[in-house]
Amino acid sequence: MIKEMRSYERIEQYDDEVTDILADNYKVIIENLGEDIYREGLEKTPERVAKAMQFLTHGYGLNPLEIMKSALFTEDHKQMIVVKDIEVYSMCEHHMLPFFGKAHVAYIPNGKIVGLSKIPRIVDAFARRMQVQERLTDQIKDCIQAALNPLGVAVVIEAQHMCMQMRGIQKQNSVTTTSSFTGAFEKDKTRKEFISLVSNKLS
Repeated sequence: MIKEMRSYERIEQYDDEVTDILADNYKVIIENLGEDIYREGLEKTPERVAKAMQFLTHGYGLNPLEIMKSALFTEDHKQMIVVKDIEVYSMCEHHMLPFFGKAHVAYIPNGKIVGLSKIPRIVDAFARRMQVQERLTDQIKDCIQAALNPLGVAVVIEAQHMCMQMRGIQKQNSVTTTSSFTGAFEKDKTRKEFISLVSNKLS
């Protein structure tokens, strides 16, 4: 006999007061763009956008350093640890349009390691804010450096920006790469090893 599967329940929590304020503002914006806010397809759009924006910027409610410190372990490992191809979704603070891509993060421990899931979590915590890619890259690096005091940290982000692809210069195939390094990764040999590891597929 096949057991009945539990139905999937999506749980979303939003600040009702913030949702109402944002929805009122989006209603005005939509009307000023020339649309009929009472048209069937748009009646609930202000509330939907208000909730979407809260989700897309929920990083303001997270403390990345505390996330890192919640899973530190003593370990005598002195080789490079790399977490690559971490999906990044963020919001350009200049035009409020998305940018997205991948982050590649590495560090060389100095007596402490961190649970691997925490690195993508801090990437998200910083990315889910109004951002510029350059600052995002530095914030991830600085957080890992502060939490672990490792021998070095490396962060590279490759991203596509909708503010360049949908408007402005409209270059659909452009990719922006930013990098930030500390300690051992400032040495050419170590940096090249990191770049090689994130560029190649390991068999």
